[in-house]
Amino acid sequence: MCDQRGFTLWFTGLSGSGKTAIAKQVERELRRRGLKVERLDGDIVRQALTRDLGFTKEDRDKNIERVTFVAKLLTRNGVAVLCSFISPYRERRAKTRREIGTFIEVYVECPLEVCAQRDVKGLYAKAFAGEIENFTGVSDPYEPPENPEIVCRTAEERLEESAGKVLAYLEEHGYIPV
Repeated sequence: MCDQRGFTLWFTGLSGSGKTAIAKQVERELRRRGLKVERLDGDIVRQALTRDLGFTKEDRDKNIERVTFVAKLLTRNGVAVLCSFISPYRERRAKTRREIGTFIEVYVECPLEVCAQRDVKGLYAKAFAGEIENFTGVSDPYEPPENPEIVCRTAEERLEESAGKVLAYLEEHGYIPV
């Protein structure tokens, strides 16, 4: 392992936008380069760290608050942290940015219709039918980032292009070796 500067990549976007897929691709490349990496994913974290929380605004904020704490500790200790969370509220993401410090926001932009077409779990269909409450983008708001460092447009870009954008940003800004 080489000496490295810790940072948090925060992938935000609607369910099905491609956050996890891009984060996994970036993770593979960072590991290939010998970097210390941890990936925190919404679905996985909700099974362990935040299983006591629901999907109200308060619970979503508490979820991100807990993840922020973990990401901050890892970042402070020289780890590349890849966080994939819908994190629908700008105010909470801004607070997360302030708390972590070395925070890079990656907006995984994808139209709602495309996310719904990609939905292998059938959650969008249930949300559109009113069977799921507080579903982001359908019955609950998603506030897109206003000034993200990176925008990946997954309806238009291949996975490799989106991951390449993230890696190029990290290289250009001295977070990872070229």
